[in-house]
Amino acid sequence: MSLRDAAFESMLQRRQLRGMIFEAIAFLAILIGLLTLALLFYDIITSGVERLSWDFLTSFPSRRASRAGILSALAGSVFLVSLMSIFAFPIGIGAAIYLEEYAPRGWLTDLIQVNIANLAGVPSIIYGLLGLGIFARLAEPITGGRTLLAGALTMALLVMPVVIIAAREAIRSVPSEIRLAALGLGATRWQMIRGHVLPYALPGILTGTILAISRALGETAPLITLGALTYVPFVPDGLRSQFTVLPIQIFNWVTRPQEAFHTNAAAAIIVLLAILLSMNALAIYLRYRFEKRLMK
Repeated sequence: MSLRDAAFESMLQRRQLRGMIFEAIAFLAILIGLLTLALLFYDIITSGVERLSWDFLTSFPSRRASRAGILSALAGSVFLVSLMSIFAFPIGIGAAIYLEEYAPRGWLTDLIQVNIANLAGVPSIIYGLLGLGIFARLAEPITGGRTLLAGALTMALLVMPVVIIAAREAIRSVPSEIRLAALGLGATRWQMIRGHVLPYALPGILTGTILAISRALGETAPLITLGALTYVPFVPDGLRSQFTVLPIQIFNWVTRPQEAFHTNAAAAIIVLLAILLSMNALAIYLRYRFEKRLMK
């Protein structure tokens, strides 16, 4: 073996050793994270499962921990996310279609794309301050101030960049041959998008939108800034109604000194986790179903 071959073999062995060390460190980091998550999940389950009951789901908050429930918070979360979806998803998906299929390539389009990507990483508290200034104060004659409508509009702003990015990536993944074939057969651009591009991109769009809803369900900071209440003994009865959501109710119970309220918080966390996991499972199912339909 020549000197050059020996040096090359030694360098290769050092690279392999560094690669093995890096893999071990990465595996250890993942293992620590999973173990920590498993311990937290175990602590929540053991603390809150005994409190779960139908009365807990259908009772309003109370100063007595044994009588307190999450009905108003659960209903507020459902109404808030439903309104947010009505505002955010049509606009977000429409913006993604325009940017991918209609917008001319140039510096202005690139600037818009960079700003959308930056908005997706802005802390949620900033959106809360924006919603407080615009929807709760400036648009108070329309929204009624710090109401369910103002909260839904604020959360729509929060998730809209995520929806746009997810929809754009799904639309971009559609093969260009499908577009060219539709146009070659005489379809207009909108007919091509509606009949061919969107059906192929729908699994990715649905996955992105459901994950955006999951993020909105767990957000607390924007709604606290907007003035969502910690004690609401009623179900929201209109767009201008006061409201609360599950994360704020959990935060309120955790800050109480009584151990019974901590048990209530753990039970509410279990309910919130069940909703989030169900939505993620729904996203996986819808993606699989639409992909299977496209393969037929």
